Formats: sequence, C-alpha cells, structure tokens
Amino acid sequence: MENGAKTVADETPSSVRKIITVASVAAGVQFGWALQLSLLTPYVQTLGVPHTWASFIWLCGPISGLLVQPIVGYNSDRCTSSFGRRRPFIAVGALFVILAVFLIGFAKDIGYHAGDSLERPTKPRAVAIFVVGFWVLDVANNMLQGPCRALLADLSASNHKKMRTANGWFSFFMAVGNVLGYAAGSFPKLYKAFPFTKTKACDIYCANLKSCFLIDIIILSVVTITAITTVTEKPLTREAPEEDANTVSAAFVGEVVTAFKTLKRPMWILLLVTCLNWIAWFPFFLFDTDWMGTEVYGGKVKGNHDEARLYEKGVRAGALGLMINSIISGSTALALEPVSRVIGGVTNLWGLVNVILCLCLASTVVVTKMAEAWRSAHGSDHILPPPMNIEGAALAVIGVLGVPLAVTFSIPFALASIYCSSAGGGQGLSLGVLNMSIVIPQMFVSVVSGPLDGAFGGGNLPAFVLGSIAAALSALMAIFVLPKPPKQVSLGLGTGGGH
Repeated sequence: MENGAKTVADETPSSVRKIITVASVAAGVQFGWALQLSLLTPYVQTLGVPHTWASFIWLCGPISGLLVQPIVGYNSDRCTSSFGRRRPFIAVGALFVILAVFLIGFAKDIGYHAGDSLERPTKPRAVAIFVVGFWVLDVANNMLQGPCRALLADLSASNHKKMRTANGWFSFFMAVGNVLGYAAGSFPKLYKAFPFTKTKACDIYCANLKSCFLIDIIILSVVTITAITTVTEKPLTREAPEEDANTVSAAFVGEVVTAFKTLKRPMWILLLVTCLNWIAWFPFFLFDTDWMGTEVYGGKVKGNHDEARLYEKGVRAGALGLMINSIISGSTALALEPVSRVIGGVTNLWGLVNVILCLCLASTVVVTKMAEAWRSAHGSDHILPPPMNIEGAALAVIGVLGVPLAVTFSIPFALASIYCSSAGGGQGLSLGVLNMSIVIPQMFVSVVSGPLDGAFGGGNLPAFVLGSIAAALSALMAIFVLPKPPKQVSLGLGTGGGH
C-alpha cells in the first residue's frame, strides 16, 4: 500500500453472498437516479422554473462527477477508520441521499410554509429548496457509488472470476433499480399508498413524486444498512506519518496531470468518441419525459387543468417508455460479446449502435410532427391524448434506445481498460480520465440546451437534433478512426451510472 499505509486484509475472496449484499446498494441508488431522469425536469417546471433554465439545474451531476468521485475515491483508498475504508463513505453518502430526496419531495410544502404563494406560478422558496436538495443528491450519489464499487473490488481480492461476478451482480441490481424507479414514476395513483403526501401545496403529480422518493428512502435504507452491518472490512493501518492537506492535494492533482500527459493516441481518440457520444445522450436524459408530455401529448406544465393533466399523462407514459428502455438495455448487455464478434469487433458495434442513436433522436422530430398534425386535424378544442399509433411510435423510440444505451455503459469502459493495459498504465486512473470525457460534455449540454431550445420556440427538438448530429459523428469516428483492440481480449459485462 502506498504512502506507508498497509492492511492485514485476507487475500481470500469473499463469498458470493457478501458480494450480492454490497451490490444490492446499486438498486437503491439507481431507483433514485431513474426518478431523476423521468420526473424531475417536468417537476421543476411546476415550481415556475422556465424550460429554458431547467437544464442548468442538471449541471450538478457532471460537476460532482468531475470533482466528487475522484476526491472520494482518492481519500477512501487512504481512510484509516476502524469502520473500514469504504463503509464510512457508503454510510455518509446514503444519509445525504435520504436528506436530499426529502428536501426535493417536500420542497413545495416547505416553500409554502416559508411564504410561497399558491396563486403565483413561480415559487422562489420551493425552487431554492429543490435546487439545494438536487445538488446534494448528485453529490451524495457520487459519494455512494464510487466506494461501493471499490468495496466490491476489495471483496474480490484480485480474483478475476470474482470481479466478473461482482460486476455482473452490480449491473443486475442497477437494472432492478431502473425498472422499479421507472415503474413507480409511471403509476398515476401511487400517492394513495401515502395519503399524507397530498397537501394544499402539493397536487397529485407532486404527491406521486413525493411517494416515489419515500419508497426510495425505504429501499436505500434497507440495502445500505444490511450491507454495512453484515459485510465487514479490515481497517487500514498507517505506518508513515500522516500527510498534511497540501501534500495530499498536490499528490492527487499530480496523478491526474500525469495521466493526461502520458495518454497514447488510442486513448485520446476514445475520449473524443466518448465525448461526442455523451453530447448525443444527455439531451435525451434531460428532456425525454418532458418531450412526451409536451410535444407528443400536447400538454402544458402551466396550462389549464385539462392541459396540465394531459402533460402529466405524457410524463407517466415517458416513464413507462424508460422502463421498457431499461429492460431492453439489460437484455442487450448479455449479447454484446457474441454480436461484436459477428460484425467485426467492438468498435464496429459501437459505431453501429451510434447510428441507431442518431436515427432515434432524429425520429423524435417525425413523431412530434405526426402528433402536431393529429391535433391540428382534430381541432384545438379537443384536448385528448394522441392515438395509439403515435404514442406507440414514441414509446418505440425510447425503448429502442435501450440498445445503444447498453453499449454506451460497457464498451467505452472496456476499451479504456484495454488501451491502458497495452500502454502499461493503471486501470483506476484510466477510468477516472474516461469519466472526465463523460461529465464535461454533460456540462456543455446543460449550458447550451436550454438557450438553444429557447431560441427555437422553447421545445425539446433542437437539443435532440444536436444530439443526433453528435451521434452521427461519434459513429463515424468509432468505425473509421478508433483503433481496434487486440482480438484475444474478451469484452466483459459492465455498466455505468448517472453522474
């Protein structure tokens, strides 16, 4: 162990039961992440935040992914707590997640009691509470996921078979969390299980969101308490003197700078392809359910009663589509390796699915025009949901995107490990550098998508078209520029989370 630290940990891998127990924490984390993706952009607009500005709130995810994950990982490697290296961070991360979802869910109630008017469309105190809760949630998610993955690696004790098993179970529980989260978000009467959630300041849509987060608190509490109380760690002991804060900060920054200086050409190309890929994905993550509620269903967040109900139905339909997306993504992950062999390698596979991503994002324009034409033909006086063929087309677009999503959450990480192994570099640092090529484009999209949509009338299509163009460029680079990895390297199952 570096820096004079050592541990007396047994090199024997832990049992599968312990690995499953720790991996189950992913279900609680991903349940909340699914709620973020499906419900929070529409919800923040009900607080009075304009659609143009909603994307700026999402800046916390990439910022925290850029800063929090490397810092937490670096410090958890050196933590000398008697509780262990990873479990203190997992416990604190879970507590902050619970605090954050409480603030988000009860933002309208707290804002109302603090002086927000029910008659005014904008509720500044509720917005402030929501933003604080949202940012705390993203920081806490990053604080929780990194040490959880690290603990799985510790329990595997460098046994490759156990590491594959641990990653497989982590992926499985992520899929479970996604499906449960999207299913909860699409159920219109969930609030009846928690009748106290519907209040004077909190309507049915708000009460449903509040109920979803209460379920998330229960699930996350159960799996986290079970994991940190039944799975133990050997404490890290330190023989060398404690380093001061300036020394630790210099070492951390120095490692990151050195990593970029020593990157080889294949890794630089991988970073560029990944960057373009996430410029394509993030508009979808931001606005998918809002697109269903606004463009497909024709509802309005701040419209009359019927328009608002139509918007809520569209958002729930979008959450159903995301649940279908998660099921397809999980199924696709199992077939990646054999399919990649058939079409000539993982780079070709990545390029092919980026073409699918490009076409799906472009097809949102077609589906939107179909819905607008149908509403125009039936007159503005009839506030009705779209017919089954239009709704089915929108759900098909969201569902099919599960195929490229499975590849996005596996192949880039595998290629980073392959290129890094060929260059003789460290695996952890290479994946940390790859993470930067994911979160920086997310920050770019968060900044430009709102003004871009506002410049073209306030809808979601401009950001989707930008994503489609980025996906096309990413596909071309993956097929024709990205170096092919050695043929003998097997593509392992992997998955990624939200940042």
